[in-house]
Amino acid sequence: MLAACLLLSVIVFRRPLADLLWPDSRIQQLLQRGDAALARGQLSAADGSGAREFFAAALALDGDRSEARQGLARTGAAAVVQARAALAAGDVPAAQRGVALARALEVAQAQIAPVELRLRQLQARRAGLDALVAQAVAAQQQGRLDGTPDSALPLYQRVLSLAPDRTDALEGREDALTDLLAQARHALARDALAEAAALLAAAKRYDAGHADVPSTEGQYHRLMDQRRQRADTLLRRGRLAPAVRDFTAVLAAEPGDAQAQRGVERVAAEYAGQATRQAGDFQFDAATQSLQQARALVPSGPSIAAAEQAIARARDAQRGPESGLSRGARERRLRSLLQRVAAAEAQQQWMTPPGASAYDAVRAAQALAPRDPRVLQAAARVAPASQRCFEDELRNNRLRAARGCLDAWQALMPTGDALASARRRLAQRWVAVGSERLGQEDAAFARRAQNEARQLDPSLPELADFSRRVKAVSEER
Repeated sequence: MLAACLLLSVIVFRRPLADLLWPDSRIQQLLQRGDAALARGQLSAADGSGAREFFAAALALDGDRSEARQGLARTGAAAVVQARAALAAGDVPAAQRGVALARALEVAQAQIAPVELRLRQLQARRAGLDALVAQAVAAQQQGRLDGTPDSALPLYQRVLSLAPDRTDALEGREDALTDLLAQARHALARDALAEAAALLAAAKRYDAGHADVPSTEGQYHRLMDQRRQRADTLLRRGRLAPAVRDFTAVLAAEPGDAQAQRGVERVAAEYAGQATRQAGDFQFDAATQSLQQARALVPSGPSIAAAEQAIARARDAQRGPESGLSRGARERRLRSLLQRVAAAEAQQQWMTPPGASAYDAVRAAQALAPRDPRVLQAAARVAPASQRCFEDELRNNRLRAARGCLDAWQALMPTGDALASARRRLAQRWVAVGSERLGQEDAAFARRAQNEARQLDPSLPELADFSRRVKAVSEER
């Protein structure tokens, strides 16, 4: 029976089994195929049928196989021979392929260098370097320094790639770079930071050691620092629109600028806070506009989520059953609610019992008169209790209860850095607990944690990696 099973396995899986039982036979086949390809002059092929590929495959199976290393060395030497033959025949592309293969196979520089020199000389004759230099000079005189293949600097670069020591091309490139860097300084004088950054980067690509690079770069960095500082000052003064223009100008020049990116996020948070305050005054058009300005800068985040919730709560309050009360009835109702707040405070009933707590009375008063100074004072007194509630529940890892306290805190005091920090900390805790449960193969809880974290802080850095891991586990199931 065992023999029959073995025979069947050999029939069905004969090649893999043979490779497993007699790996040396597989290596020998690869070496023989490499020798045959080398004899045919087929040194490398994309489909794996070249000598290089066969010898490399053999070496991968046995890193100590000297015949495979020797085969690769013979292939490299043959590549040099083919490159010489191609040069003799005037076949530049074939010569380039031969030189590239020889380099890839680490043929000695002493063997490659003469072939490369002859290749450059042939390319130079074919290209007509004198004509290229003349075109570059004409382009430079016309002010076309860079940006297209027929501009001065690309043409000079093309000449120098074929004839590195050609003096007229070196001097021409030097002069063109001087002009290009002058354009960069003129752009800086016009406060066009992005244009200056592009010109400076182009100049450094051609020759980072040009004499005018340090001074131009220094001027550029000074102006960038000034623009950042001005943007920060404008933001501190509450001038959001000009502040974001300056931060955006810095990012247009350097998209990865962390300080400017943080500045944009701070402006977005200010717009979101503005939307929250406007919603509290039932100025819904203004609140919506402020929220749109925040989203245009940062599509999502804790402050934006808080503003959205504040607008929704204000709309609900406006549509509430008490919205039609007369002024006198509204005032009597408000006084009654404030008395309830005071009574609950006296009994230390900050968040409980539900419906009779100081928090519940303040929320009812906010729905009735959100901007009344008495209501604001009551909210300010009760808010610390909701904050303590949040910290206690978070410390004890009761995340759902912590979310309830956080929502209460936010309802009482919709703005503030501490609130945004609390949302992030709770989101991070959800990710941490979700990761732990994911390690225990509890994918359902991990998905729930992912959703909770996303609701709290969509821009949380850890969320992207956690979401990928949750998705991977879900797909495996």
